[in-house]
Order: sequence, then structure tokens, then C-alpha cells
Amino acid sequence: MMDLQGKGFFTWKLPNCEHGEARKIADQAVQAGLTHLVVKVADGTGAYNGNWGEAKDYISPLVTELRNRGIKVYGWHYLYGNEPGGEASMAIRRIRQYNLDGYVVDVEREYKDASKKPAAKRFMGQLRAAYPALPVALSSYRYPSLHPQVPWKEFLEDCTINMPQVYWMKAHNPGEQLIKCVREFQSMSPSRPIFPTGAAFKEAGWQPTEQEVLEFIRVAKELNLAGVNFWEWSAARAGIMPGVWEAIRDYPWSGVAAPREICERYVSALNTKDPAEVLSLYTNSAVHINATRTTQGLDNLRAWYLRLFNTILPDASFRLTGYSGTGNSRHFTWTATSSKGRVNNGNDTLGLIDGKISYHYSFFSVQKS
Repeated sequence: MMDLQGKGFFTWKLPNCEHGEARKIADQAVQAGLTHLVVKVADGTGAYNGNWGEAKDYISPLVTELRNRGIKVYGWHYLYGNEPGGEASMAIRRIRQYNLDGYVVDVEREYKDASKKPAAKRFMGQLRAAYPALPVALSSYRYPSLHPQVPWKEFLEDCTINMPQVYWMKAHNPGEQLIKCVREFQSMSPSRPIFPTGAAFKEAGWQPTEQEVLEFIRVAKELNLAGVNFWEWSAARAGIMPGVWEAIRDYPWSGVAAPREICERYVSALNTKDPAEVLSLYTNSAVHINATRTTQGLDNLRAWYLRLFNTILPDASFRLTGYSGTGNSRHFTWTATSSKGRVNNGNDTLGLIDGKISYHYSFFSVQKS
């Protein structure tokens, strides 16, 4: 299960958030039960200190106040892709300056350009070279099928979290849109744990209702997502959307929804390096599919796991990075490190019968040490 959980908010112009008073922002975050804030820290190759055109640093005192209350601070950065090296250098500088808990890259219309795939790869490669273990999220469109020009693969390969912008503007069906969003991203490769951002703003006469934000949160819980964000703090706190801030504030997230224990049990079994432990989770006629073979039955599965533990990933340590699913279906992501290399892109789907695995599709690649 990934480290980031619960409710969070994006901030944009900090002077509009509790008049820029860091202590008041942090106090409100505590009252709302937020686990994290996502604060804008950079725009393109430039630093962003909390407001356009102001040299005053609104961010440092806010980071201090939030940390004093045990609230994580993620930075977010709007990317253009014209100078990816400069943008990456700025990201690295801001992460170091504020010792951020994570980083969110905001990719929108400027990256709806197939020719910018190298720019995406360069930015992410440079960022990862400096911070290989930092949680990094992609914030972009909710339906990748409608935006195929975006270099999804190049960004998501080096991200640990996917934060799609599920803004149901001009509509009133947040749950339906969230389900469609999750299904589309889970069908892609690579797939990353989804931590969606919902709408808490007003635009062109449209605004979400109290009931809609509650539906958004409820469906996220039903999908077993680790948490939700909302855009944006100042709009939600302005009193222009009756009940919206209060609904988010008062929703008792109380941690992640009950874990899909089969995913945790599976990864724990992998870490025993004992095929018998792993096979105890499968039905007798289970089918296992990966990029090179299809395996059916416990004897054949035993041979596969012996090869995995002894040849492909010897002495490996496996880690569950995210999971979701309802009913008899599960989806999870994982990483591994071993003496022969590492896996950063584990992406598995399970079909269950009576709580045991009857179908298992597994995708991963090993990067040699």
C-alpha cells in the first residue's frame, strides 16, 4: 500500500488561502482531517513562491506549520515541455529547498504534442536521477482515451502515483466519471496507483454540490483507492459553494478502506521465497499469464515460482505499491529489488473465486543491476 493516504487539497494562490496566514491554513487542514497539502512551487523553469509576481515566500512558513502538525507537503509544478532540462533543474531545487514529501507534475495542453515524448523522458529521467525514491505523481486529464497525444508512458514510467483531474464540469455524475477514469488508466501500461483529484471550484456558472463531492469520496472508497485530493483550497473556502468545504472536512476517511487482503498476502508470500506459501493463495486450476508464457495448474505454477525466486529475481525483496478493486477482481502494482536487478513497473490483475486466485495476469520487466 502506498504511503500517501486520506484526504488532501491543492493550493494555488496562497494569499487567497486564509489571507496567506500559514498557521490558519494549517489549523484548517487539521480540522478537516487532511493528511497532505499539494502546494504550487514552480511554473516551467521558474520558482513560484505562492503568488504570481510576488517575491515574498509564502511557502516556507506554511511548510513549517504543516510539518509541525504532521501533515505531508507535496509540491506541484506546471510543466510546458519546451525546456525540460531547466524545468527538471527547478524541480530538483524546490524539492531540496523545502525537503518535500513528494512532487506532482502538472501536464496539460502544452504536452498534447506527440513530439514532446523526448521532453517528458528527459524531465523525468533528470528528476529521478536526483531523487530515485521520492514519491512523484502525474496530474493530468481524467480520460487518457480523449488525449492520446499526451506522453502518458514517458511520464508514468517514472511516477509512483497517478493523480488524474476528475473534474465533472458541466455535469453532475462524479461517481460515474471516476469509475470510467480508473478503468481507463488501469487498462494502460504502465499503470500506477490512482489518487484522483475531485472538483471543489466554480467555473462558468457550474459548481459541484455537497452531495456530489460526497459521492466522489464514497466511490473512491468503494474502488479501494488510497485517498482523494480536491482542487482548490481558496475556492472551497470562499463560501461560494454551499456545503462543499464542510462535506469534505467532515467526511471521516479514517485511513484507507479495508485492504484487499489477497494483494497484501500475495506480496507477503513472495517475500517468504517459498512456493508453497504462494501456491496456497491459488485455486487448483489457476491460470497465470505473463509476457512469455501461460501457466495452468499448481505443479506448473510451482515451477514458475521456483524460476522466479532462483533465476529471474534471486534474493528479491518485493513491495506492494498500490491496489484497487471490488468483488472478485483486484488490481495491484509492485516493485522488487534483487541481486540480478530491480522491478519498478510490476502491474498485476487477479480474478478470484471464493477468495482464491483463479486468474493472474502479471506484467513486469527487470532492469539489470
